[in-house]
Amino acid sequence: MNETDASPAREAVAADDPALAADAVAPESRHDEDDRLKPEYVSAVLDAVEAGDSERARELVAPLHPADVADLIELTPADERADVIAALGDLVSGEVFSELNDYVRDDVIEEMEPAQVAELAAELDTDDAVALIEDLEEEDQQAVLDAMEPEDRAAIESALSYPEESAGRLMQRDLVAVPQHWSVGQVIDYLREASALTTDFWEIFVVDERHHPIGSCQLSWVLTCPRSVSVSDVMKREQTLIPVDMDQEEVALRFQKYALISAAVVDPTGRLVGMITVDDILHIVQEEAGEDILRLSGAGDGDINEPVMDSYKARVRWLLSNLLTALLASSVIRLFEGTIEQMVALATLMPIVAGVGGNAGSQTMAVTVRALATNQITASNTWRTIFREMRVALLNGATVAVVIGIGVTLVFSNPALGGVIAAAMLTNIVTAGLAGAAIPLIFDRFDADPAVASSIFVTMITDSMGFFAFLGLATLAGLTGGA
Repeated sequence: MNETDASPAREAVAADDPALAADAVAPESRHDEDDRLKPEYVSAVLDAVEAGDSERARELVAPLHPADVADLIELTPADERADVIAALGDLVSGEVFSELNDYVRDDVIEEMEPAQVAELAAELDTDDAVALIEDLEEEDQQAVLDAMEPEDRAAIESALSYPEESAGRLMQRDLVAVPQHWSVGQVIDYLREASALTTDFWEIFVVDERHHPIGSCQLSWVLTCPRSVSVSDVMKREQTLIPVDMDQEEVALRFQKYALISAAVVDPTGRLVGMITVDDILHIVQEEAGEDILRLSGAGDGDINEPVMDSYKARVRWLLSNLLTALLASSVIRLFEGTIEQMVALATLMPIVAGVGGNAGSQTMAVTVRALATNQITASNTWRTIFREMRVALLNGATVAVVIGIGVTLVFSNPALGGVIAAAMLTNIVTAGLAGAAIPLIFDRFDADPAVASSIFVTMITDSMGFFAFLGLATLAGLTGGA
């Protein structure tokens, strides 16, 4: 919807549903069957804000979960967001900001005073607070930090000192750690009496005198064990420790592989400095998966809230690269102009060979990139993986070659042409299988992201090989005629 047309559209919706104002607070009036905010509900909130009725707007929004409030703000036209946020007041909490789309959050924060941002950050766990301010300009970031309490500021500055997308940025510093000589009763008393404990935790970390984690206890164990039992006797000594500088994608893989709910984060000396919980990992898995898909297509961040010029810059360079590879493929066609002139049917059929080969290459490439992303491919099985994909390509190629060969023979009444396109199709699909598996592996071998440029090279190879194999075989076979 165009932002300039927002108000007329909302008026039309309200006219269609006059009962909305009376029952919009009811859950069935807020969400559709897919748990998305209904357009008429969003319109009712925005109409209340536009009419200056902040009390009504707050009444409508109060029952929403913070994630739904974030959705509401994202669905609001950009030039109306400031008014909506002002009308909702403290309903737009730090937790709401942590749920906002990155681009929307950045736009909103730009309009806020540093003290306001600092107040929001103070409400959040360290990892969410870091996400809130890490993308600010250095000057604005410093202003926000200056406005924070010393303890909160020190924690965030420490987190910001770690590399982007690392465990140090992802972790939260609030955790529960107890010495190994405590009894279960002492742990329970500590949990009841301590006033500054984090509210969300599933396990208690056991540390030695150097604050190195040596084990962990699930809350269920603590609650069901006799008070006199020593923590060291019931703790689980095997644990997955996350280095503070580990990339967040590798962290997510460890959570997936070992079915973790939370994990301790340690610095280079082995000292416990934080923990990562599975709710943070779910965001990372979604983010990393989306990034890989978008990189394969060259679509940039692929976010509908991304500025138009940013989307343009991200996409146009890939389109220009594709243009260059298309010119290379067309130069192959030019080598066989004489053959094409003698048999027009070749011009009709050659895009089929290139297109099917391209799809086969994309299939293999997608499987390989995913396997690399999930650590399924290692040095010990690289060649086995390539040979597997070659066997699959050979079977696919043989099947498609037989079908296209018979079809062309019947349509054009030319068995030689059918044999040529069958051979070309088999050749190109096998080549596509090799390229789709090998190119991402080569990029990964040289520490380049295999999801970024693999598609361009695979497409170039399958197009060029498809045209070359088909037209080359047709020339060798001496195909002529006006068919």
